[in-house]
Amino acid sequence: MSGAFGELTQTPLQKVWIPRTSKRLQQRRGSSVPQFTNSPTMVIMVGLPARGKTYISKKLTRYLNWIGTPTKVFNVGQYRREAVQTYKNYEFFRPDNEEAMQIRRQCALAALRDVQTYLSVEEGQVAVFDATNTTRERRTLILQFAKENGYKVFFIESICDDPDIIQENIKQVKLTSPDYKDCNRDEVVEDFLKRIECYQKTYQPLDDDLDRSLSYIKIFNVGSRYLVNRVQDHVQSRTVYYLMNIHVTPRSIYLSRHGESELNLRGRIGGDSGLSERGTQYACALAGFIRSQCIRDLKVWTSHMKRTIQTAEALHVPYEQWKALNEIDAVRTNRK
Repeated sequence: MSGAFGELTQTPLQKVWIPRTSKRLQQRRGSSVPQFTNSPTMVIMVGLPARGKTYISKKLTRYLNWIGTPTKVFNVGQYRREAVQTYKNYEFFRPDNEEAMQIRRQCALAALRDVQTYLSVEEGQVAVFDATNTTRERRTLILQFAKENGYKVFFIESICDDPDIIQENIKQVKLTSPDYKDCNRDEVVEDFLKRIECYQKTYQPLDDDLDRSLSYIKIFNVGSRYLVNRVQDHVQSRTVYYLMNIHVTPRSIYLSRHGESELNLRGRIGGDSGLSERGTQYACALAGFIRSQCIRDLKVWTSHMKRTIQTAEALHVPYEQWKALNEIDAVRTNRK
């Protein structure tokens, strides 16, 4: 058999970046969006300020790196802060402020150059472009950049019209922003709301008809509804899956061991015994603490073990049992 086919050889797969202008460009692409399996991806954030774009960018970047996809976030706001050392007020973001508009455009272009370096030279796979990108003109510029460099593009638009969520996001995030160093809370909220108004004047959301050929996900009111369009590949499908399973607003997670078990009294590890008397006291004390926190929509998870279920039952709320939580990090013994 080996004589019939000769020696088999394998050439290592390498990324090939297509020239910006050539006949081969259209022949190999076949469309406005690259179709190569190994083409890098640009994830483009879209949305007004205080919609959780930076939070989503950081979380998504961390997730994609965790699953083995080299990813880096490029925050255009940071480029702007480096270019303009002192932030005065919202007037910098007025659409009729031509000088500031030019600075902001140059910052976006600088970020795109760094994206190109990361994806084409440093062999990154995904670049998350974290900016408002609220105009069709800006998104067209990004699409042209991606087309010239052979990158796939996926848009994430965060839409929120709930004033309570917006106010909470401003208080949670913008109060600690470098733009508002040494400013009091009321000044920050007032200025930032005016900044949002500046963007609203020129905001052009992704359009279901005009942008039907693009790949994107729209997130409404931090996850109350989603709209997904033309997901292309594995990276984009994993991105959609992740975005539909995260919470943009802050949440608290309480971790607790079960109360003391009968086998704990004997110094034994494992087994499936119930709670001891002190374990029951602990469960009651835990329930009192949780009630004092006044947690809305509390969700409780336990393992399948009797001792954890008895601890959870003291809370008098519904709970879910997960086999994956059985004996987490049980003591390991070293065998000689």
